[in-house]
This record gives sequence, C-alpha cells and structure tokens, in this order.
Amino acid sequence: MSQYVEEREGGYYIAGTRIALDSIIGAFKAGESPETILRSFPLAGPLVRIYGAITFYLENKDKVEAYLKDQERLWKEVATQQTDLPESLARRLREAKETAPGQA
Repeated sequence: MSQYVEEREGGYYIAGTRIALDSIIGAFKAGESPETILRSFPLAGPLVRIYGAITFYLENKDKVEAYLKDQERLWKEVATQQTDLPESLARRLREAKETAPGQA
C-alpha cells in the first residue's frame, strides 16, 4: 500500500490513525489545501502524511473512487434504516435543549 494509508477492516485509514481516508479526500475534493486539512484533522499529521494520503488517492483514483461510492451507498442504506425517536424521548430532548443554560 503506502506508508501513509492503511487498509484495515475493509476501509482505508491514514496510517497509524483512526481517521478515514474518506475524510481527507472529501476535504481535498472540496478544494481544501493540505494545510487546511491538517488544521481540520490534526491527528492525521504530520503534514507529510496528508500529502501522502492525497498522493495515494491520485495514484489509485479508480480504486479509491469505487471504494468511496460504495461507502456512500452504505451510508444511504443506514440512513434509510434509521427510525425516528420515540415521541417521548424526542420531547424530553427538546425540553432539555430549551432549558439548557445559555439558550434564549
């Protein structure tokens, strides 16, 4: 693979971290610089690891894009399977939010 990206448990991660490659590549594709990405994900550092992850993506673009599409599909499946909160719990959460300190 590379010294910057690891494949574990069916996913890609920044080497030595629990940060998914998805996060770094999503920011990169949104136009963020490696320096900005590092500020958003400081545990992904040092900066060379961010550049390495981006290089890994660019060198393996087809493979990573297929992985990202599969991840997106899985997230959509999970979202459709989620159920609404029971009304009693939703009401208690709204009440707690309304009475929280600093709420207007």
